[in-house]
Amino acid sequence: MTSQFPEQAAEPATPTPATPDGRWMSRGVAGIGSASFLADVGHEIPTALLPFLLTSTLGAPAAALGVVEGLSDALAGAARLAGGALADDPNRRRNVAVGGYTTTAVLGAATAVATSVWQVGVLRAAAWTARGLRVPARNALLADIVPANAYGRAYGFERMMDNLGAIVGPLLAIALVATVGVQGAIGLSLIPGLLAAAAIIYAIHHTAKPERRDKVPLRVKVRPVLRGDLGKLLAAIAAFEVGNVAATLLILRATELLSPAHGATTATTIALGLYVAYNAAATLASVPAGHLADRLGAHGPVRVLAGGVAVFAVAYALFAANESAIALLAVPFVLAGIGIGAVETAQHAAVAALAPTELRGSAFGLLATVQSLGNLAASSIAGILWTLISPSTAFAYLTIWMILAFIGLLITARR
Repeated sequence: MTSQFPEQAAEPATPTPATPDGRWMSRGVAGIGSASFLADVGHEIPTALLPFLLTSTLGAPAAALGVVEGLSDALAGAARLAGGALADDPNRRRNVAVGGYTTTAVLGAATAVATSVWQVGVLRAAAWTARGLRVPARNALLADIVPANAYGRAYGFERMMDNLGAIVGPLLAIALVATVGVQGAIGLSLIPGLLAAAAIIYAIHHTAKPERRDKVPLRVKVRPVLRGDLGKLLAAIAAFEVGNVAATLLILRATELLSPAHGATTATTIALGLYVAYNAAATLASVPAGHLADRLGAHGPVRVLAGGVAVFAVAYALFAANESAIALLAVPFVLAGIGIGAVETAQHAAVAALAPTELRGSAFGLLATVQSLGNLAASSIAGILWTLISPSTAFAYLTIWMILAFIGLLITARR
């Protein structure tokens, strides 16, 4: 790949492949997309059932769930940065991808046989660490197997499959619980997890092997990644992620607004239905966003990213209003889903286009770390504002960050 920005230009280790007739969808792309779908189905099952396992089966307090999830997310964030360093080596990134998918599947399913809270915590944290390690490797592999003018479509397809897995996983968990119970359902999550590992092996098998060269030293590279336009892009992305709150707070907002008229139980059910609409919108938006990014040329991914952030700003502004009608509440959920579908697709496509080939793994690792730490900051600060002042204040705060990120992306796109 030759970068569209001269100051970032670098020669690739191997030519960027393309299918003979110019099509971007290849067996490798299909394999990576299938791996994302199956892996999401696999880890959404134990994720959806983790609260019940801890509180009802093991008798732990609700605080234990927060500790387990907080520790797991923190380790996943750190692992993504390390995974980026590992993924800089084209040969090493293949092994990391396969090992990451396999280990996540095994450790996630192993929580089914845990007999104490600390065992669940260790297994969950280890599984999320493996998941964090594999993310930069997967993203770098995808950039290896598609032409540069098709990054948007390729990452849009991968994001679509991932979001589709986020819909199927919880639904499958409900069906499995009814037949084999909570622990049985968690144990069976091993099957889609291992199928995801098989899919990534299939993708690698249909990817041209990299040229033989000296092994890349294992080193976390941050400063080289932040040079030039890629650094400016990551700064704007950081502003977005500091305002990108966890979807659970959107569910909580809907539940609180709906409870006075519908009761707590019905309000929760409706809120979960709205969350399904959010995931469906993200699934449907990913591929069109990728197509648009490719059609708009070299700066297309940044422009689509700015558009997605603008949609988020509107959604959060609507969440700040105290509107309790179901139909009107559905609007910000769908807008947020469209926004995240466009943003995630465009983020990956933009980083793939701007990162020098030899730093591609580190660039994706830094992106994933920014996403993880930004989400933690967004949810934590919004939660504090929510508790101390009001939910409207929390969403107004998040809207401000969306506006700042939008401005930063406009500046980046014009350069």
